[in-house]
Amino acid sequence: MQRLIDWFESRTGVMELLDDEVFSKKAPKMHRWYELFGCFGGLSLILFILQVLTGIFLLIYYVPSPAEAFSSVVFIDNGVVFGWLFRRLHAVGANIMILLVMIHMLKVIISGAYKAPREFHWLSGFALLMLTMMMGISGYLLPWTQLSYWAVTVLTTSFSVMPVVGPEMMKIIRGADTVGAATLGRFFALHLATPVLMLMLLAVHFMMIKKTGINETL
Repeated sequence: MQRLIDWFESRTGVMELLDDEVFSKKAPKMHRWYELFGCFGGLSLILFILQVLTGIFLLIYYVPSPAEAFSSVVFIDNGVVFGWLFRRLHAVGANIMILLVMIHMLKVIISGAYKAPREFHWLSGFALLMLTMMMGISGYLLPWTQLSYWAVTVLTTSFSVMPVVGPEMMKIIRGADTVGAATLGRFFALHLATPVLMLMLLAVHFMMIKKTGINETL
C-alpha cells in the first residue's frame, strides 16, 4: 500500500500540496476585531461541499415532474434510510450557507478587502453570492409543495412589473404563462448547473486569494 501511495504521490504531488496548503499552513495573525469574521468564507465552503454531497444523494431518488416530485420527496423522508436527515441537511444547509456568504461579504466591505489589487476577489465573491441565492431559490421549488409553488409564483410575477421586457421575462423564467411542468424542469436544470458554475468561480476566487492575499493586513 505504501508503494502505491508513493507512486501516486510522485506523479501527482497531492500530499505535498495538502501539506503546504492545509496541514502545515499557519493562520495569519489578527490585527483588527472584524478579522474574527474571516472564518465565514471557509465555513461557506464547507456548507457548499455539504450541499453537493447531500444533493447527489437526493438526486438518486428525486423525480422532477409535477406528478411525482412531491411523492418522491415524501419517499425520501419516509422510505429511504436516513433520507429525512439528508434532506434536512440539504434544506437547512442552503439557508445557513446563504447567511454565511452574506456575512462573509459584509466582512469584506468592512475590511476594505475589495480594494486594489483585489478587485477580482470582490467580483468573483459577489458572483458566488448571486449563484448561492440562485441555487437556493431554484431548489425551493423542487419539493413542489403549495408553499414552494406559490412562493415561486409570487417571485416570478414580480418580474412582470418591469417596463417593456417584464412580461416576456416572466414567461421565459416560467417557460409558460403560469408556473407548471416547464418551470419545474427549468428550475431543476438551473439547480444542477449552478454548483458547476460555482466550482469554476471558486477556482478563480482561490487563485486570486493565493496570488494577492486576503487583505492588506494578512
